[in-house]
Amino acid sequence: MNISEIRITLRDDNKLKGFASITLDNAFVIRGLKIIEGASGLFIAMPSRKRRDGTFQDIAHPINMETREDMERQVIAAYRQEMQKVENGEVPPPARHGSFEDGNRDSVMEERF
Repeated sequence: MNISEIRITLRDDNKLKGFASITLDNAFVIRGLKIIEGASGLFIAMPSRKRRDGTFQDIAHPINMETREDMERQVIAAYRQEMQKVENGEVPPPARHGSFEDGNRDSVMEERF
């Protein structure tokens, strides 16, 4: 599996730093990966949907740790490149959105059934 394209959409929230869409082998797109600032640094969360009991279930996810780590490394590198463009004035900074921490999960692309 080869990640052939990564698109980053920045957010200005306390924990939610952005979204990523990845294209696999120029043939399959996964949208809605979240880039989150955790206690030990950045990590990615897979696209998920809210279940009836209030918990979240991943819609798509890597099957093994090696794939997850490789995907996370590439997405975080793309996020850092996008942040560098902001710092260099090449792109505008992200607008402030509803806070991920405050329970406003609409900004997290939640599916509703």
